[in-house]
Amino acid sequence: MAKNLNCLISAGPTREWIDPVRFISNPSSGKMGYALAKEAKKRGFVVNLVTGPVSIKAVDGITVKQVETAEEMRIAMIENYDTADLVLMCAAVSDHRPKFKWHQKKKKIEFPKNIEMIPNEDILEQLGRKKKKFQTLVGFAAETENGAQNALMKLKKKNLDWIALNDVSNSSIGFNSDFNEITLFSSGGKIAKLAFSSKEELATQMFELILK
Repeated sequence: MAKNLNCLISAGPTREWIDPVRFISNPSSGKMGYALAKEAKKRGFVVNLVTGPVSIKAVDGITVKQVETAEEMRIAMIENYDTADLVLMCAAVSDHRPKFKWHQKKKKIEFPKNIEMIPNEDILEQLGRKKKKFQTLVGFAAETENGAQNALMKLKKKNLDWIALNDVSNSSIGFNSDFNEITLFSSGGKIAKLAFSSKEELATQMFELILK
């Protein structure tokens, strides 16, 4: 059991607003992140969950911080990071946001043909730079091609201890599904393939591997 240890988890999508009625986002349901939060609580962790907009009910005994934008998520993660023993960055964070946000709804005839985008700060990379020796940092890589290559690059570049790869091009797993299959890569060279299963079962398997 992980009594008195802190686990920080992010879940769900972020939204980057164009005007008060339109935003850029992704199909993340938050199910994997919430499954990890439940598993962490079951194992005795004190759990902080930072979540984007999802339709999942909060879990009793878990501290939940609701955010919308990537910047709001970054701030919430940084605020809780220094005391976290285990961090799982499961959220699907928007890489970019519109350079300009209109404060009134843009009418159809006024809507620009092109929307200029600017990059959001990479939350996981920032956490990797700040990581202390006692912390374990886990990232997620949602890929559609060259998955292993991209995941291993991300593992090294962002100073992670583990990265979980899933293929979001397969509609039966990943985004918005109750099921997934994951390949875990560690910074020490370990590779573990977790076969097609419910996200709750995969959360259990991930914790068993990571906590070893």
